[in-house]
Amino acid sequence: MSERAVLEVIALDVEDAVAAQAGGADRLELVTEMAADGLTPSPGTVAAIRAAVDIDLRVMLRLADGFAAGDVARLAGVAGELRAAGADQFVLGFLDADGGVDLAAVERVVGELDGCPWTFHRAIDRAADRDALRKQLADLPGLDTYLTAGSAAGVDDGLPTLLAEAAHRGEPGYEQRILVGGGLRLDHVPRLRAGGIDAFHIGGAARPDGWRGPVCAEAVARWRTVLDGGAGAAQEAAS
Repeated sequence: MSERAVLEVIALDVEDAVAAQAGGADRLELVTEMAADGLTPSPGTVAAIRAAVDIDLRVMLRLADGFAAGDVARLAGVAGELRAAGADQFVLGFLDADGGVDLAAVERVVGELDGCPWTFHRAIDRAADRDALRKQLADLPGLDTYLTAGSAAGVDDGLPTLLAEAAHRGEPGYEQRILVGGGLRLDHVPRLRAGGIDAFHIGGAARPDGWRGPVCAEAVARWRTVLDGGAGAAQEAAS
């Protein structure tokens, strides 16, 4: 646990991005429409945020609520537009009607990314078989992260799954980093860190006024301090 933990913050606009970086975020997930759990932002928004901050950006590729791919050709075209706007990291994930990974859709979109790093998002938490999904995606270029709460219900329910998957790190299908998000709280951090998890994703936790308000640099800084201080700081912050 000596290495710095990754802190990723959801940003909707330039104001969010600047505040998140000021608070100590390592990376941003760029989305719009949080009422739909995060859709693809416009190329203009991506370009403006890219010009305003110098930390890593991962841009959502998702055109509608839910985890079906929808218009895959359109998604592929949007990926190209976002790359032209300066995006070089992405977030995506598509399931079929039976809860299996929509491999054809994922492969089609990933083919437009030309090796760019990407995260498979919380669609894994709705998958019928998490292990099978991981093994089907294992060799796709650029996949380096799973954003997951361990359960569709959130981290409270998903902790055992997260810790079990962390214990398999490096095995086939488990080479990617686990980025924990979805109902994540500071009091979850000690167990997760002790289990070898070193990447954390926050959205609402960075916004004291809720999704109608902006990211708060001080709220992000509190997470940064806890993650840098390890389990003892997390326990103190949660008390």
